[in-house]
Amino acid sequence: MSSSVYLIVAFGAAIAGFVQGLSGFAFGLVAMSVWAWVIDPQLAAALAVTGALTGQIIAAVTMRRGFDLRLLAPFVLGGLAGVPLGALLLPHLDMHWFKTILGAILVLWCPAMLLSKDWPRITVGGRLADAAVGLGGGILGGLGGFTGTLPTLWCTLRGYERDVQRAVIQNFNLSMLAVTLTIYVASGIVTRSMLPMILVVLPAMLIPTIVGTRAYVGLSETGFRRLVLGLLTVSGIALLLSGLPQLLR
Repeated sequence: MSSSVYLIVAFGAAIAGFVQGLSGFAFGLVAMSVWAWVIDPQLAAALAVTGALTGQIIAAVTMRRGFDLRLLAPFVLGGLAGVPLGALLLPHLDMHWFKTILGAILVLWCPAMLLSKDWPRITVGGRLADAAVGLGGGILGGLGGFTGTLPTLWCTLRGYERDVQRAVIQNFNLSMLAVTLTIYVASGIVTRSMLPMILVVLPAMLIPTIVGTRAYVGLSETGFRRLVLGLLTVSGIALLLSGLPQLLR
């Protein structure tokens, strides 16, 4: 690969690392929106999972947060069932359709929540609904490290406080990404030929991730909600810009 490709990958990793450190999620979404233009989907997925897991480990070490096991467990159990399904689908999935559909959902839904001052909280469904969302998050994680997208949106709809939501998403992502990377390595999705690119991603994201975790401390409840929904919206636009033109061709 040319040196320009490595620079673009490093740039995407740095931006994604900062965003994940700040919000607790979205490494894969942000990185993919940059990487999709220069590397193939399977390599991008492997890099996204590796980078996202590294970022979650950094966040767990630098900004430790307790968690409610009863609240977290349904998400994790659902996610554990979903990750193998996503990894199984990855080699056969049309990534252009996937990006377009996911991007359209984010672009339509998140601005509506952002503009609504009195969006009603979802209180129905209980742990079964949480597990179903965890299942979806696990599948998206297996497809490329997008573990936090659905659970983050769901926690926002549930109306969880900033720190509660951060704890759920951080611990869910950490566990799901660890399982995803293990499956990727065991199934051969991650190969030795990817190692040079991985060694570009990891140092590029290190400092931005730490800076992002420090910036999170200064966010208010309202500011955090706006940040999350804004990031989801921008990520949706980036996915549409990446996937839709390919479909129209």
